[in-house]
Amino acid sequence: MAWLTATYLIGAAPEQIEARAQALAIEQSVECQLDAIHDPRIIENVVARVASIERFDDARFRVAVQIATATIAGETAQLINMVFGNCSLWENVQLIDLDLPPALLARFPGPRHGIPGIRALLDAPRRPLTSAAMKPQGLPVAELARLCRTFALAGVDVVKDDHGIADQVYSPFPQRVRACQAAIAEAVASTGRPAFYAPHLIGTPRILRDHARVARDEGVRVVLVAPMIVGLPAFRDLVDEFPDFVYLAHPSFGGAARIAPPLLFGKIFRLLGADAPIFVNYGGRFAYPAAECAALAAAARAPWGDLRPALPVPAGGMRLDRVDELLAFYGPDTMLLIGGNLLLAEGEALLPRAHEFVTKVMVTI
Repeated sequence: MAWLTATYLIGAAPEQIEARAQALAIEQSVECQLDAIHDPRIIENVVARVASIERFDDARFRVAVQIATATIAGETAQLINMVFGNCSLWENVQLIDLDLPPALLARFPGPRHGIPGIRALLDAPRRPLTSAAMKPQGLPVAELARLCRTFALAGVDVVKDDHGIADQVYSPFPQRVRACQAAIAEAVASTGRPAFYAPHLIGTPRILRDHARVARDEGVRVVLVAPMIVGLPAFRDLVDEFPDFVYLAHPSFGGAARIAPPLLFGKIFRLLGADAPIFVNYGGRFAYPAAECAALAAAARAPWGDLRPALPVPAGGMRLDRVDELLAFYGPDTMLLIGGNLLLAEGEALLPRAHEFVTKVMVTI
């Protein structure tokens, strides 16, 4: 019998932690009192086991629980269900890590492109990469296409929809993709340098597939998806059905569950096929500490079975004056994503400001 290991931080008094850890193991496997189980094979092969308990800080313990891989059935939703289903409803429990045995890990192919594929697509073998977001939502298609063209002319590698842009009446998906793809192609023809537009795919599984087909038919190579919004199983199915896309994984709704960001964005998103997980950077609009951002980037890039490394994309209140600091912090296998700070420049001033961003990144080579 094979076992995966799920690791949790559990808040409990020292005299209570063993009982609480055992209760979590039972809850995440058989969900009933052991006295109610009369088949010894279930006790031996299905009931989860507490592998270790270590003090983490004054109020919490680090608890490793072994869960039978047979209960996972190699399926995305069931993996999340078994490692963080019912216990996600408990107070003071956070899922912080997963260790999958090789046979189970092999059921999840991970990124189809990852860092090597993205670099090959952009003909950028060593340098840090750049991305810009088109904001704010509410702009008409023609204005979004203008922004797309301007950023690409400035040398930005990936120009993405803001994640609030969907299929609204003021920017319908098919028209927007067609116009922005044409704008990107025009800029690439002018500069001779690769650049890509990443439309936002959001909606039910049917809409995701319909929009993915529209994007593919228009020649799109990079897309933006929020896996927690569309659902982790739907995201994995999308990657399986449309493997040629490079997937930027947006973190929206990722704070709604008590899963540690390095695990959720750095490992789980990668496991399910994200080529480049976007995450909120320290010192921006969100409160992630620097150590957590470093751990997230490390998890995305670390060796993990045969999975390709994913490209970390720090974002969320990024500023031009921090480019040097952030590249020193994250290193070259990074894509910096700046949105609103570039758009402080209006009209004709946007091109030189976007070019300044690209130049700041390029000089680090």
